Amino acid sequence: MSHTPAESTKSPESPDGAAAGFRSEVTVELVKHSAADSDVLWAARVSTAGEQSLEELQKDPERSKGLINFLMRDRHGSPFEHNSMTFFISAPIFVFREFMRHRVGWSYNEESGRYRQLEPVFYVPGESRKLVQQGRPGKYEFVEGTAAQHELTGRVMEDSYRQAYAAYQEMLAAGVAREVARAVLPVGLYSSMYATCNARSLMHFLGLRTQHEQAAVPSFPQREIEMVGEQMEAHWAALMPLTYGAFNANGRVAP
Repeated sequence: MSHTPAESTKSPESPDGAAAGFRSEVTVELVKHSAADSDVLWAARVSTAGEQSLEELQKDPERSKGLINFLMRDRHGSPFEHNSMTFFISAPIFVFREFMRHRVGWSYNEESGRYRQLEPVFYVPGESRKLVQQGRPGKYEFVEGTAAQHELTGRVMEDSYRQAYAAYQEMLAAGVAREVARAVLPVGLYSSMYATCNARSLMHFLGLRTQHEQAAVPSFPQREIEMVGEQMEAHWAALMPLTYGAFNANGRVAP
């Protein structure tokens, strides 16, 4: 019988007395945005129309989707930067460490283990997560794990998380500073952050951190950061459908 992350009972407790939680999902919320297909058009048309490009603010961008496709196809990238999206993301720390490799066009503010006691919420892979890595560097593939491997992974992770959080609590109770005590906590601990980007920087992220049948260049993301990318992509697609369509039609390569 496979292991179910929600089964945990004997657990350390958070500051409010809640037992440790074990999750297999990530969450992405779009909290703020100024992003529309028309932003691409007025930014592009200033090149030839000057102040008349302001007229694009009031026009239906559908009439100019050919221009958006041209800009994407020929990689005129700067018009795709004149917009903004801010996401609130909850994911394991190891996801954020990969995330922050993306520096151009991104701004981050993350929950701090120096200034607050961290909650005992930890990542355990769900049953759909492929567990077994095969092949050599550059030629890896991942395949389904057995029921026994899933049970082992869940049990060992949860036991390790409980021990680590108990050690964290012991040091805090003894007066050790939060910034020191946090060193015993694992990268499977959930954290939260705000991430702000524009469409161009998001396209670059998606090109590297998601797999897609229309991608001209293959990518090999870790599944957990891909889960974040998929949710961000869905939010962006609703905001800028013409730009999103051009991105897919031109191989999902950032301009």
